[in-house]
Amino acid sequence: MNPSLVVRPITADEHLAVVTERSGSFLQTPAWGKVKRDWTPQSLGWFDGPKLVGAGLVLHRSLPRIRRTLAYLPEGPVIDWSEYDCTAITDPLLAHLRSSGSFSVKMGPPVEIHRWKAQTIKDAIAGGTARRLSDAPPDVTNHAAVELVSRLREAGWTRRETSAGFGDFQPRYVFQLPLSERSLDDVFSGFNQLWRRNVRKAQKSGVQVRVGAPSDLPAFHRIYVETAERDRFTPRPLSYFQHMFDVMLREDPDRIRLYLGEHEGRLLAATTAVTVGEHTWYSYGASTNEGRELRPSNAIQWKMIEDAHAAGARVYDMRGITDTLDPDDHLFGLIQFKLGTGGEGVELVGEWDYPLNKVLHRAFTYYMERR
Repeated sequence: MNPSLVVRPITADEHLAVVTERSGSFLQTPAWGKVKRDWTPQSLGWFDGPKLVGAGLVLHRSLPRIRRTLAYLPEGPVIDWSEYDCTAITDPLLAHLRSSGSFSVKMGPPVEIHRWKAQTIKDAIAGGTARRLSDAPPDVTNHAAVELVSRLREAGWTRRETSAGFGDFQPRYVFQLPLSERSLDDVFSGFNQLWRRNVRKAQKSGVQVRVGAPSDLPAFHRIYVETAERDRFTPRPLSYFQHMFDVMLREDPDRIRLYLGEHEGRLLAATTAVTVGEHTWYSYGASTNEGRELRPSNAIQWKMIEDAHAAGARVYDMRGITDTLDPDDHLFGLIQFKLGTGGEGVELVGEWDYPLNKVLHRAFTYYMERR
């Protein structure tokens, strides 16, 4: 018999305890709700009788001049999706959000459906037969996740498909480096020859990587803006990163770190890393146009991996990739750089939408596409 779950608001402490215990996404922490100041955060809990078995950060955004909201759970909710039937989790969520005035719900269950080892991906690229990651046979298939996708569709949820394999708001394909039960020597030997050579070159050239403080954020932001100009994306303002560090470090002093790669006093590269439980994510990265031959980006990644390993992380997550395996595709570099670590490509079940009010849902979709 399918257990009956109840969804109701919980405290930030209850919420954080669930996410930490399950090493849930940093996008599901209470602090992330404070980072996203354009959204109104809400902490919800899933109860099996008196027991709190899951938690979700819901971000609410209103339509212009309308008080009804889009309710968004980025990479959530954090719950064992294999223990409960899909509708046992989603039905009480939809009922609660409908009663609180939401017109649409978007969620991204943090459930992996397929996994590809580095060698499998390399072979697919070398063979030239697989144009996309989904064309290559996965090394691992989570059949419970396949069933979850089917059950979500049956229940009326929809997933927006994109040609590049991107998710809707968050990536559907990510690249992860497993760390559990591996020594640092094992991890380093798993790098390809180019990665190992570049890390050693950076070290021999005198590239120094240090953990920075919030006071170093202006320096990070300077080269982040340079990166945005080079890679043609719109940079976030310095105040966004200052606020992010402030609220995330107040939640946990080990939640987020700034890494700086320097050579003879010049800042060449900078990154941020976020940790929840036994999971560490590479979040933002930036580099200058000068000094790239010194390979500071490889050096800074290796330092973050070393620190994640020392902290007991089971996974170092390099975040989003597209699913293209075509070397002529301008997005191919996203997977090519990360593939050198010897990690694994992972496909998640993706982000799903449920319209509680179809008219307002269509209007919001149109509004977001036009803004």
